[in-house]
Amino acid sequence: MKIKQVYIPYWEWEDYLAGMWGKDDRVQEAVDFTSDHILYGNAMKEVIQAWPKTMLNSLTNPSINKRAFLGHCAVCYKTGICESTTRAAWRLLTDQQRKDADKVAQETINEWLHDYRNKQVHKAVGKSLLF
Repeated sequence: MKIKQVYIPYWEWEDYLAGMWGKDDRVQEAVDFTSDHILYGNAMKEVIQAWPKTMLNSLTNPSINKRAFLGHCAVCYKTGICESTTRAAWRLLTDQQRKDADKVAQETINEWLHDYRNKQVHKAVGKSLLF
C-alpha cells in the first residue's frame, strides 16, 4: 500500500516548537547520546509517540532520509540538542555505532509505517461500509 504524503503546517510540528532547527554547540553531548544505540533507540521509540504531527508530516514524505530525521528528533526530544549539532556528532561516530543506530531507527520507522498503514486500511474499510 503506497502512502500518500500528509502535509502539516510547520508551526504545528513538535520538532519546530522544541527548537530542533536552532543552533547550539553541544557536539560532545550529542556524540555521547547517539553512540549508545540502546539509549538512542529508546528515545526514537518515545519521540515517535510524543511528536505525532512531526512524524506524520515527515515519515509520509518520500523525499527525506527518515532514519536521520528520526535520530535528529530523538536527540532533540531527549536533550534539546538541535539538528545541525546532531548531524555534526554523527560524523564522529564509528561505523559500527552508525550501523547500530540506523538499525534501530529503521525498525522504529517500520513499526510506525505498519501502524499507519493499518489505520488507513481501517478508515477505508469503515468508509466503504457506510450506506
